[in-house]
Amino acid sequence: MDAYGGGAHIAPELPRARGPFSEGVLARLRGAGGLPRPGDARAADPYGEDLHLALYACYELHYRGFAGVDPDLEWDPDLLAVRKGAEDSFLTALRRDATGTGSLEDVLAGLLVEPVHGQGVSDFLKDHGELRHVREYAVQRSLYHLKEADPHAWVLPRLGGRAKAGMAAIEYDEFGAGRAERVHARLFADLMADLGLETAYGHYVDEGHAEMLALVNLMSLFGLHRRLRGALVGHFAAVEITSSPASRRLAQAMRRVGAGSAAEFFYVEHVEADAVHEQVVRREVVAGLLADEPELAADVAFGVTATGFLEERLGERLLAGWRGRPAR
Repeated sequence: MDAYGGGAHIAPELPRARGPFSEGVLARLRGAGGLPRPGDARAADPYGEDLHLALYACYELHYRGFAGVDPDLEWDPDLLAVRKGAEDSFLTALRRDATGTGSLEDVLAGLLVEPVHGQGVSDFLKDHGELRHVREYAVQRSLYHLKEADPHAWVLPRLGGRAKAGMAAIEYDEFGAGRAERVHARLFADLMADLGLETAYGHYVDEGHAEMLALVNLMSLFGLHRRLRGALVGHFAAVEITSSPASRRLAQAMRRVGAGSAAEFFYVEHVEADAVHEQVVRREVVAGLLADEPELAADVAFGVTATGFLEERLGERLLAGWRGRPAR
């Protein structure tokens, strides 16, 4: 039995709707009709719970699906049309709001610069976090980490040469380098077990904030569309380049609150692995992609800035709750 869900054949239950748009999508998945029109996505907040739960549910059909949902719905034309409406709304908002300045090299260099006195989520958890904060953080991040590396694998057939080889090397590490017990998603499930949390894949979707759902959806959006392969590489670069220092702080947080050895090990593993991955992603994946397709530089930069924009929104949501003030 797999520690994070019992194996790939174990599908999670459908989540609860969070508005009329997601209710219509979930009704179709339940076989009850009521699918919204593609244009209905424009009435929903492009960063809100209703749209992103619907989009998450559509994307999940390409991963493990849901218990009791017809697998043929993965390619249902009407559902795909509604998904495209949601994607267009989300992507339009990101292109409007997640803007960066300077060249791609400037954007990537900016990822390496951290403030002297950090005020982000990992800084808070390292310095002030309690066990309850660590548990809440793990619940949110489980929507990402229990499928860690899966969305990025979609880009492999769309790359060649150095970019493909570098990406495959990193993915091999993410998937445990041939050892099931070292798959990073499995290691996160072990972290959750240390914290007394449910480890089943998809268990905490109903607890997922809109900001967390948007981050997970970003990976699937970029990964499932070949035209967005540059943005997926940019997203991947942002994750790998910023992971090592943040993981060091999170390992310290886990140690300080007594979360357990597996909880601490997950982040210790990422400190070491992602320090190496950062070099590979810059020198082989990004540089290799642009050597083959230099016209994708703007898309790579967009992937970086979109990731940072959504991570900042999630951080603001979590910190506002922990510090007892309303989020923006």
